[in-house]
Order: sequence, then C-alpha cells, then structure tokens
Amino acid sequence: MAVEWPEDLPVPATAPGRLRTITGTIAAGVEPNCLLIGGFLLIGGDRALLEPGARVTVTGRVDHTVVSTCQQGTPFVVTRVERA
Repeated sequence: MAVEWPEDLPVPATAPGRLRTITGTIAAGVEPNCLLIGGFLLIGGDRALLEPGARVTVTGRVDHTVVSTCQQGTPFVVTRVERA
C-alpha cells in the first residue's frame, strides 16, 4: 500500500519516506558493520558493494521506524546499489 503525503505538510516520523537516490563515499560508523553516506545509515543492500571508502549510488527510503545499534545516522533502507 503506497501512502501519498501532500508536499506542504510535514511528514510524520512513522510515514514511509519517498524513494531517494544518494551518491557518495561510504564511511564506517562508530559501531561494527555500520555504514553511512552523508548522515544516512545504510540498512540492507549488497554488502559486497557497500564497504568503507567505496563511492556508490544507493536508492532507497528513509525509515524512522528502524531500530539499530549503530547509534548514528538517519536510517536509509537500501533497495539498489551501484558503483559510482
């Protein structure tokens, strides 16, 4: 079920995020196995492509309902990964 949200209204933390594409260099988080791009915590995705120092383009959605031990970044559930 897709949820549409008017552009002029703030999105509540429980609403699913819009599909986004982010390109950047992956950084290691402070906890083991935690990976970030520009403040987004990468959840899921092909770990063979997602490694610290790799420049990638990821597609996915912000999901504030994700619980993580990483303690940093906005959770971004990855649906696609490509080398950039």
